[in-house]
Amino acid sequence: MNNRAERVLAYMVAAIIVVSLASFIAVIIGTAVGIGREELATGIWPLVTILPLIGLPIGFVLIIVLLVVSAVRRGRAAKDAGN
Repeated sequence: MNNRAERVLAYMVAAIIVVSLASFIAVIIGTAVGIGREELATGIWPLVTILPLIGLPIGFVLIIVLLVVSAVRRGRAAKDAGN
């Protein structure tokens, strides 16, 4: 079961970071094409603009959680192997 939790955490981290980076690149491309401030404030652009500000820190926290969960599992496995 722990392997499943780690796998789900890893996929969540990857998905959040990829989507955040894609939206970051979309904003860069949009501004390079000539989308102004007024256009970035309408439609789906506010969500695309804010997503990296929320997604990247969440991804970082999930990476830390994944490392802790993995370390705890490996510690328990080593402890069980020693007995």
